[in-house]
Amino acid sequence: MKKKLIAAAVLAVAAISFTACGSKEPAKTELPTIGATIYKFDDNFMSYVRRGLESAATGNATLELVDSANDQAKQGEQVDTFISKGVKALAINLVDPKAAPTIIAKAKEAKLPVIFFNKEPEAAALASYDKTWYVGTESKESGIMQGQVVADAWKKNTAKWDRNGDGKIQYVLLKGEPGHPDAEARTTYVIQTVKEAGIEVEEIAMDTAMWDGAKASEKMQTWLAAYGDKIEFVIANNDGMALGAITALEGEGYFKDNKFMPVVGVDAIPEALVKIKEGKLVGTVLNDAKNQAKATFDLALNAALGKDVLTGTSWKLDTNKAVRVPYVAVTIDNIAFAEESYK
Repeated sequence: MKKKLIAAAVLAVAAISFTACGSKEPAKTELPTIGATIYKFDDNFMSYVRRGLESAATGNATLELVDSANDQAKQGEQVDTFISKGVKALAINLVDPKAAPTIIAKAKEAKLPVIFFNKEPEAAALASYDKTWYVGTESKESGIMQGQVVADAWKKNTAKWDRNGDGKIQYVLLKGEPGHPDAEARTTYVIQTVKEAGIEVEEIAMDTAMWDGAKASEKMQTWLAAYGDKIEFVIANNDGMALGAITALEGEGYFKDNKFMPVVGVDAIPEALVKIKEGKLVGTVLNDAKNQAKATFDLALNAALGKDVLTGTSWKLDTNKAVRVPYVAVTIDNIAFAEESYK
């Protein structure tokens, strides 16, 4: 009898201990894994989108984020790897927007949701799969705003900047990747907007620098050697190229001893904001990296959890299944607003 009582006591203690241990260590909910690609990590603007994605994912999801190194074939292989690892959603910054159907086919076969961001696929591609969405901007909006910055600055400084006194802006334009929706729209709408403001323009030169600062600097050096003082304005499709142009201009003695060249960009990256404060960049257009990253992650997380992609967010989809993050023109007058977006 005594042995039976001891055994019962031992079992009771074990049961209590098991219950107590269970209460102290509840089962942890496994975070969903999201596979994400950036077309190339060393792109100025995308480096800030990358940071935003990493920040948004902290504590909310396991983010596998890889560099596609501007190689579409490599990106396709990365998507295959994500699928084989069993990720719950894909977030893809395409190397080539025309490759969207191929990525969608892979996602569709694996029954995975995919959020494209920053480089917009064609509407037909997005419409081809019910688990595909896009986060980005309205491409022409940045060109329009950049054109307004150019027109406003020219009207205020015509007497100083119009070197030949003909009333026209003789400009050079550094273009992004040919065929890229942003590059094409910015190139078209910046000039159209300047013309609509009643200012005549004359193109001295235009060429691609592929969004790259070093390439832009080389191109600007070539143009300065060929055209010199005939150039009255430098327009760049992004800040990376604008900064490259400024480097070349500095090498030729600009921005000191009253030798000045107006330059504008797009993105409002922190390095560009510094140049605005130094008086070396007339203006830019805020391409909101922080909110693009946040919207991309929010949609990808909801999709990974099997929820409606807009659940618990303030984002809205347009008729092309896209979340549009608005641009804001930035000059020295409102630079604090742009700086705040990086805090």
